[in-house]
Amino acid sequence: MHDNIQYGATVINYDIEFLKRKTLSICVNPNGTIRLKAPEDATLEQIQQKVHKRARWILRQKRYFESFGPRTTQRQYISGESHLYLGRQYMLRVKESTVNAVYYQNNIIEIECLHKKDAGVLLQTWYRQRAITKFLEYAKPIIEQFSAYGVKPKSLSIKKMDKRWGYCTADGHITLNPRLICAPKCCIEYVITHEMCHLIYRNHNKDFYALLTKEMPHWEKWKNKLERIMM
Repeated sequence: MHDNIQYGATVINYDIEFLKRKTLSICVNPNGTIRLKAPEDATLEQIQQKVHKRARWILRQKRYFESFGPRTTQRQYISGESHLYLGRQYMLRVKESTVNAVYYQNNIIEIECLHKKDAGVLLQTWYRQRAITKFLEYAKPIIEQFSAYGVKPKSLSIKKMDKRWGYCTADGHITLNPRLICAPKCCIEYVITHEMCHLIYRNHNKDFYALLTKEMPHWEKWKNKLERIMM
């Protein structure tokens, strides 16, 4: 069943599934759709009141997922092109060579390659290698910080994702998007801290955000910066 409410100037559309359950749950999917699971005897008025009460959270979740939209700029991987690394802009320099290698210094990322058409693959491979190294480096003190709560991730890995910067499985495995290597260190630390909080609270409830704020007081600043520069 489909329904909606008006929240300020925004119309929130959602689908309802009636089940044999005692409580109503709201799920915001990565594609922006909203699905509710409601008790069989719940009225539309009760459901609408619940959605209105959670409207700010729903819209925040939608914005969060929208920030993971695919980049629209088509990269050519040619000399003079600008690329990010840890929040800084670097100019690309591509030259043919007898070896395949990527270096960076000052404001230049230099790609040496046997064939210039391979420059994009070489840069993405380099990004992935740097992501593995830097994410583990940045995660170490955060993991130690969360040891006070008696939690520790079972693993930390990277995986290319279109809709997420990271996620934490129910059994404690954290996965990060290698694209984060283009973001500033504090933005990467925000995502790691966010996923570490999921080791304690699975859902984005008020306790989750209270913990996130306690462990990283200015997390919203870095979340907003991540969304702004990585669109």
